[in-house]
Amino acid sequence: MTTRVPPRAPRRSITLDGQLLGYWEREAVRLETLAAATRFAWQRRRYLRKAEAAHAKAELSRRREVARGRETPSET
Repeated sequence: MTTRVPPRAPRRSITLDGQLLGYWEREAVRLETLAAATRFAWQRRRYLRKAEAAHAKAELSRRREVARGRETPSET
């Protein structure tokens, strides 16, 4: 008696840009949360500038993933 093994779906490799996309999106959310909780306006502005830079880096990685033909989650 032999058991039949179902065929495996082709594995998709995880790219560095795919990993960076998630990282920069999480970092932007973290920085925006810190900005909302800060006491001083200068700190808030600094966190928001950093969050904006993180969003830009995430968008760059998203574009690279799309150029590779990979679907990426829509921007939240």
